Amino acid sequence: MGNRSEVLAARLEQGVRELTALARSLNDEQWKTKIPHDGRTVGVVVHHVGTMYPIEIELAQKLAAGQAVEGVTWDAVHEINANHAREHADCTKEEAVALVEKNSTAAAAAVRAFSDAQLDTAAGLSLNGDGPRTCQFMLEDHAVGHAWHHLLKIRRALGASTLRAADRAGAAVG
Repeated sequence: MGNRSEVLAARLEQGVRELTALARSLNDEQWKTKIPHDGRTVGVVVHHVGTMYPIEIELAQKLAAGQAVEGVTWDAVHEINANHAREHADCTKEEAVALVEKNSTAAAAAVRAFSDAQLDTAAGLSLNGDGPRTCQFMLEDHAVGHAWHHLLKIRRALGASTLRAADRAGAAVG
């Protein structure tokens, strides 16, 4: 494990702590709030974050091995997300938070296992027009950044009062 992989794993874990603290603080109405320009509910999006960690890590591991990621397109991602939203429309807060915590723990361990050389290894990434992308890019853009990306969207969707409550809850947790 290198220092870079530790920093990436810690950043992933911090995003998860903030996302799960916010999720735990929400009432039922907030949990069911639809996120603008997305259409999914807050609860579905929290569950989605947990669902995606194994896939995101698998793709990063391919890049780390110098193998191109082929056939993964944004259209396919949107289809996966739409199917997930239908299948998990009624997920509970407890279920979603548990999934995020379980899969993010495994993801952070996988991130810590990358060497600096693996983080620097690049191969074609179909999500980005088959251009070469490093394993570190894939991690930062997906597994490491995923909780952060959705946390910010959720905070905006719920407004400033929820933001302040979530910040208090996050401060109490971590």
